[in-house]
Amino acid sequence: MAKLQRAFCSFSLVLLLLLQHGTAGGSANFVRTRGTHFELNGRPFYSNGFNAYWLMYMGSDPSTRDKVTAAFQQAAAHGLTVVRTWGFSDGGYKPLQISPGYYNEDMFKGLDFVVSEASKYGVHLILSFVNYYNDFGGRKQYIQWSRDQGQWLNDEDDFYRSNLVKGWYKNHIKAVLTRTNTFTGVAYKDDPAIFAWELINEPRCQSDMSGLTLQNWISEMAGYVKSIDSNHMLEIGLEGFYGETMPDRKQFNPGYQIGTDFISNNQIPQIDFATIHMYPDQWIQGSDDNAQLAFIQSWITSHANDAGGVIGKPLLVAEFGKNTKTAAAWQRDNLYWAVYNSVYNSAKAGGAAAGALFWQLMVDGMDNWRDGYEVVFSQSPSTADVIDQQSLRIFGLNYATAADHTKVAVATAAARKLGKPSN
Repeated sequence: MAKLQRAFCSFSLVLLLLLQHGTAGGSANFVRTRGTHFELNGRPFYSNGFNAYWLMYMGSDPSTRDKVTAAFQQAAAHGLTVVRTWGFSDGGYKPLQISPGYYNEDMFKGLDFVVSEASKYGVHLILSFVNYYNDFGGRKQYIQWSRDQGQWLNDEDDFYRSNLVKGWYKNHIKAVLTRTNTFTGVAYKDDPAIFAWELINEPRCQSDMSGLTLQNWISEMAGYVKSIDSNHMLEIGLEGFYGETMPDRKQFNPGYQIGTDFISNNQIPQIDFATIHMYPDQWIQGSDDNAQLAFIQSWITSHANDAGGVIGKPLLVAEFGKNTKTAAAWQRDNLYWAVYNSVYNSAKAGGAAAGALFWQLMVDGMDNWRDGYEVVFSQSPSTADVIDQQSLRIFGLNYATAADHTKVAVATAAARKLGKPSN
């Protein structure tokens, strides 16, 4: 029975791919928002997707580019249509930005390759501009650059306040947006393979818990992005913590605040959609699986309701996962199902939840990069099955009209020519 189910799922994914590559794949159009939903080519665009922060690094070395290609090949085969990755690496080892305004061309060509391969396999990219954390430079590197030039800054939260630092950050945004891809000849700001830009990965501001410092910074930087690029959508990179705009909603936070405000931050006009992240195994110390699954349902439901009813924009679950260094594969599968069911139920009911991106996809031969949250399809068959089933449900939401039924019939006939599933 299990073999038959896997064969049927594989057959169904072939059908999904035939349909997707006949429409979204290779599209010259950009994904847009319409109210609380995404659209592509006039039809709904719900997504199942993944994170892979390492893509640019691997793409920068011709000897490891095959891992980038393999990731996109596998993603497409499993019905994944959105990937979130880093468009930054500031200072340190193999940087993208060596120092303010000076770039490593090999690394930029690595990002070019990532964008090119994503387009080839019909996967849309979310590119983040900077890290809150110290990994790959982050805010700390910008502050250090400033101090190296004699600026006196109190702490890393001055990243949001220093005019010099903000100017460097804007210059990096411009360098990415106006970059002409050396593989495709298309400027990033004109490339529909890019789903959206992200201002910063998981911003926090512990020195101002009111949220006003981040509110002002987001407003300024969002306006700057849109002044250069009116084609693409923009999101912030928020984890979803509630703040002072709706104090009663802070009950949904995992016991603390971080200086962000999910409501007011996402109400900024130039922000096109809201995001949340969730790691209950990290956020709720000492909790058991039941408590973590209950948190997931509450976290997604409250944010989907507020994205739709208060903010009026789509919601994307941009990161989630479970560490298999401390949990079994079946526990991760249960967590994935909890996320996927909450997203699907919201979407099916017309709610604001539009997709979920797991952290993170890796391919064979990347053992030194593992963090416990990785999914390697060849080594994670049960999790791959969960992901496949969600991709099929998302596919059903995107192809739900009467006209689509004819396309499904045609694609079914084509898929059967590739070989019927057998038991």
